Amino acid sequence: MIIDLIKCHGSNNDFLLIDETDREYKFDDFKRRDLALALCDREESLGADGILFIRPSRVADAQYRIFNSDGTEASMCGNGLRCAGRYVCEKLGVEEAVIETMKANLKVKKHEEIFVDIPTYQVEISPVTFDLKDLPLNLDQETLIQEKIPQLSEELTFTALAVPNPHLTAVVSKEQLDSDLQTRLSEKVNNPNDLFPDGVNVSFIRLLEKGSIYVRTYERGVGYTNACGTAMSASTLVTCLMGENELGQPINVYNNGGMVQCAVHKEDETYTIDLIGNATFVYSAQIDVTKEGILAEILEQEDFNEDTLYSRLKEHAKKYLSQF
Repeated sequence: MIIDLIKCHGSNNDFLLIDETDREYKFDDFKRRDLALALCDREESLGADGILFIRPSRVADAQYRIFNSDGTEASMCGNGLRCAGRYVCEKLGVEEAVIETMKANLKVKKHEEIFVDIPTYQVEISPVTFDLKDLPLNLDQETLIQEKIPQLSEELTFTALAVPNPHLTAVVSKEQLDSDLQTRLSEKVNNPNDLFPDGVNVSFIRLLEKGSIYVRTYERGVGYTNACGTAMSASTLVTCLMGENELGQPINVYNNGGMVQCAVHKEDETYTIDLIGNATFVYSAQIDVTKEGILAEILEQEDFNEDTLYSRLKEHAKKYLSQF
């Protein structure tokens, strides 16, 4: 089977984007899973954190579904949504669009550059819920906001929320960030356990200065990633709840893949988050895959030359973080 795709990334959280709307691929979910397992393998194939499938929608400009590198489907991915949003906007010749995701129809729009020569898009992150049943997290209480979970750690204070992906966050010191604490904790809650039956994304947050934070995420179904869009959004909201940052103001969120901006908005008791950052296209390719979804041959490949420009943003972020 011949498949056209684009390699893309948001904060170096990288994806393969496949448009199903113009081709008669006729993928079912088993095929999408097999493609994710085969094509995202960094040792044997193209390599990526997941595949973004763009599909027709009856309720929005397009639908997108994301399958992680382990073959599981995620309900949302903010970094992936920026890439999908850019693709749909450019295909339709518009500057904003609505994308159907698993749990909500979300707005995406072209945004002024956050760094010179970086294609930048803003996406809506919602719905936001603190109800533990929505993660799910099995504790005898309704919410967990800046509280301890003794079964996990005696030293950390956690907040649990879904945006809509489930997240467990903790503000940590440099020493805690540099230790193996996050790895041990993340592996515990993403292997069979009584607290998180479906696993959870685990983010460690460092407060840098007013208006700037650093976030590192162990992503469910992936492991450590250069960045996780919903995690950075959730983490920004947590720092606003703590009074460390302000609602409505853009917060610089640094990560191992670069930097984005997040702004938290509250209307009545409802939160929404703007995630603003790069949507970088690395290359387009036409590939030949076997019946089992395994890459047989790359037939054509054309670079967009955008990744070289993005490296400047990454160097800027690295230099800034070296101060802390």
